[in-house]
Amino acid sequence: MRIVIQRVKRASVTVDGEITGKIGQGFLALVGFCETDDDSLLDPMADKMVGLRVFEDSDEKMNLSLGDVDGELLAVSQFTLYADCKKGRRPSFVFAKKPDEANRLYEKFVEICEQKMGKKVQTGIFGADMAVELLNDGPVTIILDSDEIVKK
Repeated sequence: MRIVIQRVKRASVTVDGEITGKIGQGFLALVGFCETDDDSLLDPMADKMVGLRVFEDSDEKMNLSLGDVDGELLAVSQFTLYADCKKGRRPSFVFAKKPDEANRLYEKFVEICEQKMGKKVQTGIFGADMAVELLNDGPVTIILDSDEIVKK
C-alpha cells in the first residue's frame, strides 16, 4: 500500500463536472494498493497518516498532527502509484491490485480514517476519471509505503 500525502490549504476532486470531495486545510491523500496488500495494512497505515506531525506549531516547527489542527482529509484512489516503469516508456500496472479488491480496501481504509479522525473523509469516485485540484501548503509531500512502515 502506498499513500502520497500532500499537506494542503485546500483541495477538491471533480468527476463529470461535479465536485465529489472538497476540503480546507488538511491532507490530500492519493491511495494505491498492490497485488499482495490485504486488510492487515489498513489500520497501521491510517494510524501513521493521521498521526503525522507535519503542521506547524506556534514556533513554526512541524509538530502538529491532522487532529491537532482540526484538519480534513480528501482520499483519492490512485492505482498508478504501482506503475512499473523499469522497461520501455509505457508504464505497466501488473502489480496494482485488481479493481474490485482495491475498491474494497480503499473503502475500508476511508472508514478506518473516519473512525480515527472522528469526522467524514471526503473522497473521489473509485475508477472514475477525476480532476484533482489542490493548493499545496509548504510544499509538503510525503510518501508512505507499507513495505517500510508495516513489517509483514
